[in-house]
Amino acid sequence: MTMYLKFKALHHQAQPLIVGNVWNVQSARIYEKLNFQAIGTSSAAIAHSLGYEDGEQISFSDLMFIVKKIRSSVFLPLSVDIEFGYGKTANEIAGNIIALEKLGGIGINIEDSFIENGRRKLNDSLEFSQLLQEVKRILMAHGISIFLNVRCDAFLLNVPNALQNATERAKIYEKAGADGLFLPCITEENAIAKIVSETNLPLNVMCMPDLPDFGTLKKLGVKRISMGNFVNAYAYTAIAEATTKILSEQSFNVLFKNGIDKSDDVPSNC
Repeated sequence: MTMYLKFKALHHQAQPLIVGNVWNVQSARIYEKLNFQAIGTSSAAIAHSLGYEDGEQISFSDLMFIVKKIRSSVFLPLSVDIEFGYGKTANEIAGNIIALEKLGGIGINIEDSFIENGRRKLNDSLEFSQLLQEVKRILMAHGISIFLNVRCDAFLLNVPNALQNATERAKIYEKAGADGLFLPCITEENAIAKIVSETNLPLNVMCMPDLPDFGTLKKLGVKRISMGNFVNAYAYTAIAEATTKILSEQSFNVLFKNGIDKSDDVPSNC
């Protein structure tokens, strides 16, 4: 069985696939140590780590550099968030996907929205599905099998009739060759159940304050659960809080009270 088929099978197992979203080698190694089944890059986390905002503000070469470093350091299946595709045409986007596949990427996320004049907007569903279909055709012509997880931003953008919009788009994207459907910001149980009943694509949801627990998501039929940028944001909030305490207490005790294993970082002669 190819890596693509193994990764695809993870989206149809009994338990939802929990994806550890990473932004560098260090975060990827943490999820590998915790025995995750797969990891995926977070575009926002990578952008923020390099001093940029999300939305293809970093170059594709920067993304490739990060992916190459992660791929060479861990053995987990890796899916890459390519945002809008880093290209205007199907040939450009397919070329980028092929380059990532050659680095060892086994899946990608691609969004059906774009940013114009600083505002995110939904693409026309038919135009976007035609783009997907052409990208898939090019990949197949090159013998490339990679998991296409299509992100629909109807809920993220809170468009009118978001559930109906997302349901219609799911059917169109499935016909265009998508392997999975990603709906960030969907949290309401009835809406999740409705989407699951209307598409054969495995549904991917993302960490949100009101997202049901994993057991409930499993019962609703969710197949993939992503962390998005939230663990990254939590990590740096924790750094700020710990550093504030270091300065106020004039001591580093807070670091070791919280369970850091100093054996990993302290030189052997200390």
